[in-house]
Amino acid sequence: MTTLQKTMLFPLVLVCLLLAVASAQAAQRVTATIDLSEQRLYLHVDGRLRGKWPISTARSGYRTPVGSYRPTRLERDWHSRKYDWAPMPYSIFFLGGYAIHGTTDLKNLGRPASHGCVRLHPDNAARLFNLVQRVGKASTRIVVRR
Repeated sequence: MTTLQKTMLFPLVLVCLLLAVASAQAAQRVTATIDLSEQRLYLHVDGRLRGKWPISTARSGYRTPVGSYRPTRLERDWHSRKYDWAPMPYSIFFLGGYAIHGTTDLKNLGRPASHGCVRLHPDNAARLFNLVQRVGKASTRIVVRR
């Protein structure tokens, strides 16, 4: 192999390695499973459990919709227009006005307390938000089950 061929081969190999790493990162799949009966969110990345967090979902008289969804919108700093401008940090909207978001009502995590959204501790909401932002909405699934 000539020196010219070696000189051209190194950048080509480097580009291939960088593309492989980028493809592996882009291929990550995130699933946030909301279990209404347990009031827990199970976070899976590429099929491996990465978090199990207490949540609050719909209290009596309200509902959290059951089903499988993709995130539709991400809002780092959001306030509810419907409920007195209540803070909804790190909102991941998945169906109309329904979102997974941080809450200041920490004492109620682990039991139904919301108007239908999925409330998380703000630290966990930030972790989930940043992960979804990194891997993309198309690589994220939100599953709400009874």
